[in-house]
Amino acid sequence: MWWNDYWFMPFPLMGIAFMLLCMGMMFFMMRGMHRRGGSEALEILRERFARGEITQAEYEQRRELLQA
Repeated sequence: MWWNDYWFMPFPLMGIAFMLLCMGMMFFMMRGMHRRGGSEALEILRERFARGEITQAEYEQRRELLQA
């Protein structure tokens, strides 16, 4: 019968689709982590400046580095 010859065809396609889905999820998760990391660092820098742990010149220099 004709369906016996083609029963295995969807399996490789599903495997490729699953791998592409996993790669896409990893890409978006890593991209989101990168964005969050920068904003967290700026928040910590602002807190240190507000507490007086660093000077205004140090704050501005580090802020420029983080935003670059």
